[in-house]
Amino acid sequence: MKKWILMAALGLFLPLAGQAQDNQLDKKNLVIKEWNTDPRGGHKVLDHVTTYSPSGQKIEEIEYDSAGQKWRKRFERDAAGKVTTEYVYDNRNRLQTYKKFEYNEFGRKKVQYTYNPKGKLLGIKNYEYIAEKTR
Repeated sequence: MKKWILMAALGLFLPLAGQAQDNQLDKKNLVIKEWNTDPRGGHKVLDHVTTYSPSGQKIEEIEYDSAGQKWRKRFERDAAGKVTTEYVYDNRNRLQTYKKFEYNEFGRKKVQYTYNPKGKLLGIKNYEYIAEKTR
C-alpha cells in the first residue's frame, strides 16, 4: 500500500517539477524554436521563435505558418529591464505598428500607446490594478 501511495505521489509531483524547472530556465542568449508536426506525414513546420538577450530578456518573437513568417515583434527595454517599445512587423519585415509603454511606481504597466509606422497615435490603453481582499 505504501508503495502505491508513493508511486501516486510521484506521478502527481514530477510533472510539476518539470514546470518549475522550465520557469527557472537560464534564458541568457537563448533561442527557443517551436515546431508543429503534421501527424499524417510527419512534416515539421516552424511555428514560433523567441530570442533572448545576453541578460536573459526577451528581445524578439517571430510567428510562422506553413507559408513562412507571419509577423515579428522586437522589444526595446530601459535600464531596469522594462519594455519601453514594442515594434510589430509584417511578413515582409515592414513596420506595422509600435507600442510605447509607461509604468507606475510599482513597475506595472500604466499606459500603452499604439502608433502607426508614421507616428500617428492609433489608440491608448490604460491599465488598472484592483486587489480585492479575501477572508
